[in-house]
Amino acid sequence: MKPNSAAARDIAYHLHPATNARRHEQIGPMVIERGHGIYVVDDQGQEYIEGLAGLWSVAVGFGEERLARVADAQLRKLPYYHSFAHKSHPAVIDLSERLVGISPERLTKVFFTNSGSEANDTAIKLIWYANNARGRPEKKKIISRHRAYHGITIAAASLTGLPPNHRLFDLPLPGFLHVSCPHHYRGAEPGESQEDFATRLAEELDETIVREGPDTVAAFIGEPLMGAGGVIVPPRTYWEKIQAVLRKHDVWLIADEVINGFGRTGRMFACETYGIDPDVMVLSKQITSSYAPLAAVLISDEIYEAVADGSAEVGTFGHGFTGSGHPVATAVGLENLNIIEERDLVGHAAAMSAPFLDALHGFADRPLVGETRGAGLIGAVELVADKATKAAFAQPGATGQAVAEACHREGLIIRAIGDVIAFCPPLIIEAGEIADMFARFDRALSQVEATQAAA
Repeated sequence: MKPNSAAARDIAYHLHPATNARRHEQIGPMVIERGHGIYVVDDQGQEYIEGLAGLWSVAVGFGEERLARVADAQLRKLPYYHSFAHKSHPAVIDLSERLVGISPERLTKVFFTNSGSEANDTAIKLIWYANNARGRPEKKKIISRHRAYHGITIAAASLTGLPPNHRLFDLPLPGFLHVSCPHHYRGAEPGESQEDFATRLAEELDETIVREGPDTVAAFIGEPLMGAGGVIVPPRTYWEKIQAVLRKHDVWLIADEVINGFGRTGRMFACETYGIDPDVMVLSKQITSSYAPLAAVLISDEIYEAVADGSAEVGTFGHGFTGSGHPVATAVGLENLNIIEERDLVGHAAAMSAPFLDALHGFADRPLVGETRGAGLIGAVELVADKATKAAFAQPGATGQAVAEACHREGLIIRAIGDVIAFCPPLIIEAGEIADMFARFDRALSQVEATQAAA
């Protein structure tokens, strides 16, 4: 690469998230310069279908002028203000009211952060604070799941159940527990039905709470459909049985809708898709289509009342961020929700789910494919070395990376999560574009199959 190119300067000065820094020194970045609809274009003029909507998040597509105009107008009118010490502004009030109006019924208050990680940290702190205010100082442990992704700040990364987010970071912290991932393909015993698998996982959760002591367990957190852990669709009856265990032990439920929310599963929230009644719901990503950093924590009135009582005792609720409820981000979020509702992108995602999943499942018989899975407009293809035994590859992740690189050559950006290929296109995608996306993937997968067959 040229010495003063953008790629060379990126290598020289930029430490990337979720990247092998030494490998990055060798291969450099793909530099994306612009986007339109479901497409992005790099600095070499190569156009790609963005098959992961950025990072699971650009619902309305790239280059939406309405969001640009709203951001510009808000920057000119009130570019920044805060929410500390009884201050507010119209955009944060309007978006708070809007979110409470469309969310599950028991959720009555909204706290804003800048990212999903901060939002999950906030959820933890709210729960600890509320239990202290209610005279339950021992009820603090949080249960998550292996392969869960809930963020990368210290507490949120402790919720996360992925080894790369723990190794060398001295995580997880004490008080954060993990139970089994609800992946039937990988976790079920031979001949075990989805329903029986769900029963066994609910029993595991029950046993974990009893072993730890119900008076010490505060909450269980879960993505309704797991995203960055490999697009894990919950087995039938899973959430019904998990919630019954939580109610029995008076343990609050945090629904992490950071990836699922705002139409991804074909409903406004995946809590609707899977019959979940949360005490806390965490939102981000598609809340602004990631045009501006924003996340939200919605809480039940029960939790709010305890927090309010605690703040009266202390004199303040001692938590918040400079950018909490930022005027530009909340204005963009409100207009993004207007677009989603006016264009019925939730209904569109539900309608496009059939061609999307039909095409996805069409790869199930390919020699390298162990499982295809998905819901709404999110899905995955799990690659295996042996279809019959489900055996993984000798070099985990190498085949997935080869497929990702082949996809790039075909003008398609997906995400390789180890040897799982994830798809999560913008909600605006049309049937013809879905067909084109999977045709490009077909060509890329065929290249890798041919290489492996010749080896």
